[in-house]
Amino acid sequence: MPAQVASTPGFALQPSATRQTLATNYITNFDFLNQYLPDTYEKEFERYGNRSVASFLRAVGAEMPSSSDLIKWAEQGRLHTKYINCTSAGAVGDDTATITVNDTLIPANNAGGQTSRIAFKVGQTVLLSVNAAGSTLSNKGIITGVSASANTFTVAYYAAGGQTFASGVVVSAFVYGSEFRKGSEGVTESIEANDSIFSNSPIIIKDKYAISGSDMAQIGWVEVTTENGATGFLWYIKSEHETRLRFEDYLEMSMIEAVPAETNSGAIATTGSVGNKGSEGMFYVINNRGNVFSGGNPTALSDFDSIISRLDKQGAIEENVLFINRQFSFDIDDMLAAQNSYGAGGTSYGLFDNDKEMALNLGFTGFRRGYDFYKTDWKYLNDAALRGGIVGGAVNGVLVPAGSTTVYDQVLGKNAKRPFLHVRYRASETEDRRYKTWITGSAGGAQTSSLDAMEVHFLSERALCTLGANNFFLFTN
Repeated sequence: MPAQVASTPGFALQPSATRQTLATNYITNFDFLNQYLPDTYEKEFERYGNRSVASFLRAVGAEMPSSSDLIKWAEQGRLHTKYINCTSAGAVGDDTATITVNDTLIPANNAGGQTSRIAFKVGQTVLLSVNAAGSTLSNKGIITGVSASANTFTVAYYAAGGQTFASGVVVSAFVYGSEFRKGSEGVTESIEANDSIFSNSPIIIKDKYAISGSDMAQIGWVEVTTENGATGFLWYIKSEHETRLRFEDYLEMSMIEAVPAETNSGAIATTGSVGNKGSEGMFYVINNRGNVFSGGNPTALSDFDSIISRLDKQGAIEENVLFINRQFSFDIDDMLAAQNSYGAGGTSYGLFDNDKEMALNLGFTGFRRGYDFYKTDWKYLNDAALRGGIVGGAVNGVLVPAGSTTVYDQVLGKNAKRPFLHVRYRASETEDRRYKTWITGSAGGAQTSSLDAMEVHFLSERALCTLGANNFFLFTN
C-alpha cells in the first residue's frame, strides 16, 4: 500500500489572532431591553402555498338536502340477462341437455311471495359458450323447459352434432331471441324488472376553536395571513380561520375516506348499538362496487385498453375525468409523448410548432381512445401531510364519469337527475345542518355564558351518494 498522509488528525484552521466574534454581538432573541432592535417581517411567508385540499367534490359534485337518517336510491339493472356459471349435464354429441345455473340469482319481486329463480323462458333461443380462455366451443339452441325450483333449463341444440363441450364444463348463457311454431301458444311467463337498491347514512362532523378573552386582547408582532384572506395582528384570528379551513377540508375528506363500521368492530363496541356507524365514502364504494386498477399506474396504451374494455362492459360513459397524483400525470404525459414518431429526443411533443422563443409544453390535458379522458392533478393525493405521504395502500388516482344519471329518489318519490357524485346534507324547514357555525362564551361579542372565552363551534351532517359506482375506476398500488 503506498504511503499517504493520514487524514486525522488534520491541520487547524482556527486563527490565532485575539479578535473574536462573540454571541453578544448578535441579537438572538426579541428582548426589547436590548439596545439593538431586530428587523422583522410582519407577514408570514407562505412556504406551503394554499394548504387547503377541499376542491374535488366542488368540481365534480353537488350538494342537496336530505331529511332522513337513511338515504336510499335505486339503480337500473342490466336490460339483458346473462349467466356466467352454468354447467351441462349432457355430454359431447347430445342433442338435448339440462343446464344448471350456478350464479347468485337476484331475488324476484317478493310482493307475490316469489323466490329467486332464473329469468329464462320456454321458447327463447340461447347461446352457450365455454368460459375457458382460448376455447372456441359454443352451441345455440332453443329452451324447451325451465325448472324454477332447481334453477335449471333444458335446451335442444340446433346443430346436428349436438353439444360441443363436455359435461360439467363451465359455460356462459344468454338469450338472443325466441322461436315458436305456427299455431302454438305464446310465452306463458313474464319477467319482472329488478333494480339494485343502495343506501348510505350521514355522519356528524364537528370541530371547535376556543380562545380566552385576555388572549383576544393581545396584539402580536406577526401579521395574520390565511388562505381565506384574514388580516390583522390579532393572532387568534389566524387560529380561528385555520380551524375553519381545516374543518372545510374534513367535510370533503370524510366523504372520500369514510367507511361503515362493521359488525363486532371496535367502533360499534365502544359506542353502543346506536353509536358510531360510519358511512360509505367514495374510495370504499369504488373498492366494493366499482373497478380497481392495482399494482401501479397504467403506463402504456395496452393498460388503458384493458381499462376501456372494462368500461365497455359497464355504463360506457363517453367522457371521463382522471383526478390523479403528480407521478400518474407524468406517466400519462410520457405515454402520450411516446406516440409521436418524430419525438425521439422528447422535443417535439406538447407543442409541435416549437421555436427557440417559445416555452416547450411537455404535458397533455387529455386524450381520446374509445372514450374521452381528461386529466387533472388532485392536490389531496399530492399533499405530503395527507394521501401524498402514504406508501402502503396508496391511491394514485380515480376516474370519474362526467355528467349525471337518472335515479329513483325515494324522498322525492320520482325519477331525478343527479351527478354521479353528490353530497346529501341533513336539513328541514327549521334546521339546516349543511354547515353550521356558532359562537358561545362571553368574549368576542358572544354573551351566552359566564365563560371568559370565545368558543367557535362547527358542525355538519352529511353523506356522499356515489351513483353508478360501476363506472368509476380506482388506481392503487
